Amino acid sequence: MNNSYVIGVDFGSDSVRALVINAQTGQTIGTHVHEYARWKQGLYCDPAISQFRQHPLDYLEGLEKTINGALAGVDEHIRQQVVGISIDTTGSTPGPVDETGLPLALRPDFSENPNGMFILWKDHTANAEAEEINTLAHHWDTDYTKYVGGIYSSEWFWAKLLRTLRVDESVRKYAFSWVEHCDWISAVLTGNTNPLTLRRSRCAAGHKALWHSEFDGLPSDEFLTKLDPLLSGLRDRLFTDTYTADQPMGHLSAEWAGKLGLSTDVVIGVGAFDAHMGAIGAEIEPYAFVRIIGTSTCDILMAPNDEIGHRLIRGICGQVDGSVAPGMLGLEAGQSAFGDLYAWFARLITGPVRELLSDEAADTMSHQLIPHLSAQAAKLPITANDIIALDWINGRRTPDANHTLKAAVAGLNLGTDAVKVFKALVEATAFGSRSIVDRFLEEGVLIKKVIAIGGVAKKSPFVMQTLADVLNKPIQVASADQACALGAAMCAAVAAGIHPTMEAAQRAMGSGFDTEYQPRPEHVITYETLYRKYLKLGEFVETGLQ
Repeated sequence: MNNSYVIGVDFGSDSVRALVINAQTGQTIGTHVHEYARWKQGLYCDPAISQFRQHPLDYLEGLEKTINGALAGVDEHIRQQVVGISIDTTGSTPGPVDETGLPLALRPDFSENPNGMFILWKDHTANAEAEEINTLAHHWDTDYTKYVGGIYSSEWFWAKLLRTLRVDESVRKYAFSWVEHCDWISAVLTGNTNPLTLRRSRCAAGHKALWHSEFDGLPSDEFLTKLDPLLSGLRDRLFTDTYTADQPMGHLSAEWAGKLGLSTDVVIGVGAFDAHMGAIGAEIEPYAFVRIIGTSTCDILMAPNDEIGHRLIRGICGQVDGSVAPGMLGLEAGQSAFGDLYAWFARLITGPVRELLSDEAADTMSHQLIPHLSAQAAKLPITANDIIALDWINGRRTPDANHTLKAAVAGLNLGTDAVKVFKALVEATAFGSRSIVDRFLEEGVLIKKVIAIGGVAKKSPFVMQTLADVLNKPIQVASADQACALGAAMCAAVAAGIHPTMEAAQRAMGSGFDTEYQPRPEHVITYETLYRKYLKLGEFVETGLQ
């Protein structure tokens, strides 16, 4: 059998990575990671107001460097057998574009304007706009939020778009349309970035832009105009049709074939979000709950449409036919901060070290701190009187999105030290995870197994064991270090016709699991008590402090 090769590209929050994969065996032939240069410097961001923007040049540079880096040590005959490329990105990460699909930030007059850039998923500057969307939708003849859990989030497409148009006259003047990162960067490879003709991701549109076949696409122009006249007519400059990730977007353009040393016969697949392709890479199956655990979490579950398609699941990030695999209903949830909560605590400790001693001392401590705290926290007893914390350091994504919420810690005394606080923060992220699982179960959605991927899942046994204890469920950790990029490669193999279905690609290219965490019965009961306290503290913070 002649071997074919595919490339999966995964755009994360901090970096982009590429894998070259044998589509018949799943063997990794080459890999490369590139950190975004401008993002690493903190440019165009203001965490104090939850503004997080990324320059499209970071994406373009990363795309070229990672693919070329992954191909650098590959034999020429293998390079010529590359047949497909697919891309996943974070989301919702939309940006304004002109009539040609050029992001405004690539124009000289917008090169330093954050409003002309891509608005990263965790940007919460549009909280007010999200609330306006919810209020109008819940009083409209058609509730356009019905398939996204009944609550629209400031992390999503329309809220970000509306706020940007309101605050920036120049964007209002020059933004012809808007595109998600996963759609634009995939289209770049084909050479057709025309926002009216490029193929839009079903995953992105359904989960974040209120697209549904019941609505004949996006919300009506009447609804959007009522929301704000600035949106009048925009629907016609966006899209009606969407495409699943098994479909081709086009072929590699001559320009990019030259940059990458590949053939113009290479198929470019329709893009999707990282969590959804990551679930494919983690060998998701019906009713498996896949947790992509990193700076935040994104939780993916899929089930047959004929079994749960009639249900409307409250407070999640959407239920979309085909957002993970064609013919299956994809359901998304998640937490706005997971590893970010630990990183915040590390900065809290190392900040004064940086100011009083040196950057070198702070960097050394920062590198060692979380592993040290984890090792010490694992030795602590677990009792019903332990410190309780909330994980809402960046608001709450699910269940029931509310990004105005804040984190909290309760139960401190003079004997409290950094290790005890860290333990409480880890438990808080696990309790937040438990609340998501409980919501699915309450809504009649089965969870037959739990799978974890991502940096935290691979690197932190303490966190994963705590999570297994709190969920009272075994957790399998996927072997793949880069499951999202692997999932993108699987999608590329299907889009290029190497495998007939996602399931077939998973069977041929999957890497299995290397670790399984079992809940410890002696801690499950105690964590049940602490979880109830977490819920009470959350209720107080959400309602008692207003």
